[in-house]
Order: sequence, then C-alpha cells, then structure tokens
Amino acid sequence: MQRSQSLTLDTSTGWLQGATHLPSDNYNARPSAEISLLVIHSISLPPGEFGTGMVEALFTNTLPSDAHPYFAGIAHLKVSAHFFIKRSGAITQFVSCLDRAWHAGVSDFKGREACNDFSLGIELEGEDHLAYTDAQYDSLNLLVAQLTQHYPMITTERICGHSDIAPGRKTDPGPAFDWQRLRTTHHGEII
Repeated sequence: MQRSQSLTLDTSTGWLQGATHLPSDNYNARPSAEISLLVIHSISLPPGEFGTGMVEALFTNTLPSDAHPYFAGIAHLKVSAHFFIKRSGAITQFVSCLDRAWHAGVSDFKGREACNDFSLGIELEGEDHLAYTDAQYDSLNLLVAQLTQHYPMITTERICGHSDIAPGRKTDPGPAFDWQRLRTTHHGEII
C-alpha cells in the first residue's frame, strides 16, 4: 500500500475503498448494529511463512489440505476476519463491517462473551515473535483511523489483541506487536 493511497469506509455497505475486496462466505448477520470493539490478530500460513496466499485461501475456504502438513488440521475451519494486512502493508477485506466475521472464537471482553457479535477483526500477516513491518503499522494506523471515525464506540480502551479476549487459548498478536506504534484517532484527536 502506498502511503499516498487513501482509505474510505463506505458506511452504507461496510466495505473499505482503497482495499482489495475478497469476499468470504464465513460470516453472518450481527445480532445488533453495535460495533464497539477492535481485535488485532496475527496469522501466517504455513506458520512463519509470508506471502504464500494461503491466509486468503483459508478465509475463502480454498485452502489445499494436501499442500502442507499443517493445512490438513485446519482446512476444515470456517474462519474469517474483516481485514488482513500483508507484510507489504496491502489491505484485503473479506467481510463487510456491517456483518459478523468469524475471527474471535470463544471470547470475552470485560465480562461480555461472543466478541464476534460486536467487534471488527484485523489480521496482521506475522507471528508472535517476529517484528511487524513499518508498512503494516502505517496501514494499520490508517485503517484504525477510518474505523474509529465511523464507529466512535471503538475507543482506545476497546482496541485489544486476540490474546486479551481469549487468554490461555490465543497468544496473538504476541510480544512482537508494538502497541506504542498503534495510534488511534478518537473524535479527531490522535491518541
């Protein structure tokens, strides 16, 4: 993604202009229109390998189970995220923000379960112990600024890692994720 490229969320459709759209079937309707949580994840397929196209394949139910030993155990999963940010900073959107992507699984945010119901999920191409790229942080900050502008209930305190809502089960985005590099905009102010 070029830094000069702009991102604009179309709130009527929930699709981000400036991102690649690769629709996933792994979503359903939200139980309410409330969007009040942003969950940061990390993923790489096979684990620790980047740029393979296999994350996109997983989210679109086309992962070849025989292409790598690891895939046989996950090819049956029906999972997705709203957004995926590659190492290059390129953003792909799989599910409209208006819909419930299947990214959080069994989860709890401050006593409220089923985080998929009220959250947006962003996957970063990476793994827990390898630094994320400058391009990813640049794109993530642009994306978060768009999302918090249109969904004001997503405050700084309501941006978390997958490990925060599924402790003991998930570790991502891991210790390599530098939370200080995530700037959030809330009501026009950079925090």
